[in-house]
Amino acid sequence: MFALAQRNDVYLPFRSVEDARAAYEFSSLQSFLDIYYQGAAVLVAARDFYDLATAYLERAAADNVRHVEMFFDPQTHTNRGVPFAAVIGGLEEALRDARARFGMTGGLIMCFLRHLSEEAAMATLEQALPHADAILGVGLDSSELGHPPSKFRNVYSRAVSAGLIPVAHAGEEGPPEYVWEALDILGARRIDHGVRSMEDTELVRRLAADQIPLTVCPLSNVRLQVVDTIREHALPAMLDAGLLASINSDDPAYFGGYVGDNYAAVGSGLGLAAEELAGVARNSIRSAFIDDDRRGELLAEIDAFMTSG
Repeated sequence: MFALAQRNDVYLPFRSVEDARAAYEFSSLQSFLDIYYQGAAVLVAARDFYDLATAYLERAAADNVRHVEMFFDPQTHTNRGVPFAAVIGGLEEALRDARARFGMTGGLIMCFLRHLSEEAAMATLEQALPHADAILGVGLDSSELGHPPSKFRNVYSRAVSAGLIPVAHAGEEGPPEYVWEALDILGARRIDHGVRSMEDTELVRRLAADQIPLTVCPLSNVRLQVVDTIREHALPAMLDAGLLASINSDDPAYFGGYVGDNYAAVGSGLGLAAEELAGVARNSIRSAFIDDDRRGELLAEIDAFMTSG
């Protein structure tokens, strides 16, 4: 943040990195978003998006991540006058380089800012369609409460007709009803977070029967006070219920939890053994939007690691 602010002559309301870190005390999703949007202001040109994505991908590679599906929200930037092509161009180049450097496959999921209107989302989708070959799917970002998935039914319909995969952030701070809407109205093929699904037994049965993937972010849930401590997290109950839940990172620079950190926290805080964590890793591969050959490669790599002792 500070390096890019200096490069682009952008004012930050923090005197130092330490001051910025001290501001990373969140009481809700909204209090996180306030600082998130301040930090995003330092991203101006394609080079900035490339550098940011590359920094993340290097950290992910150090955690032995083999495949990544990164979320990005172009409205955060296009609303500031940054060209859409600069956003997607920098991110796409970083993913290409990560494949060359680390053998890491990946894709981009474009998220709509749910506190803005569906009309604004539709305008963003139209900007994105000329770059559709670089985009894997569409999702939802920003404030969940008060902005149900049904608000975006038309833009999702348009995105799906253009060949983009629908996913949706639902059931983190929002109620289980938001998960139902994401599935039945948006046609979501994967639910991001979804931890509050456990409050609805019929929904749990549906998710288990249909094997709808849930991308769970434990350290984010603690940081945003969805749960008080990692020991109270619902992940073990989700796995016991037969849900296709996986461990993921959510804005890791802000929440202090890259993928490896989340696995470590779950292993120690919830007492999951190595084979159980390997099962969760397999879930993440089964949840990924990759072809069967790549899926087989990654599953075989986990099996080889577990049998190597």
